[in-house]
Amino acid sequence: MLLAFLRADFVLRLGWLTDAQLIDAVAVGQVTPGPVFTTATFVGYLIGGLPGALAATVGIFLPSFVLVLATNGLIPRLRNSTALGALLDGVNTASLALMAAVTLQLGRAALVDIWTGGLGALTLYLILRYKVNTTWLVLGGLAFGLARAWFGF
Repeated sequence: MLLAFLRADFVLRLGWLTDAQLIDAVAVGQVTPGPVFTTATFVGYLIGGLPGALAATVGIFLPSFVLVLATNGLIPRLRNSTALGALLDGVNTASLALMAAVTLQLGRAALVDIWTGGLGALTLYLILRYKVNTTWLVLGGLAFGLARAWFGF
């Protein structure tokens, strides 16, 4: 869901990043612990250097901590309500649909030729069939990209 907001604001509305830079930010985030933290810090750095990285890091965590503190006792009571429980289920469903839509949009930006399409298909197969950890897939993509750059295929 965060990816949808990042793309809507930083790529489409403000034009601060390209789809490719956003994909790079997500890839960097996936190979480190705390992918949301790392992605936010990387995007902040791309936009505003070190001060931007620091501001993005604080900005990604502070609201969550405040919201959790404020709603700590409220969420279990909301979940027990039939109407509000259904509302929360609807929010979860809408979130999944939003993530699927952004995945398709970024997939079109990332899969630009037969090589990247093939790599994408192989990655999907490895995830679905063998449940390969995404860190290994990102590192494999890095190795493939470097080999393509060095050997020109």
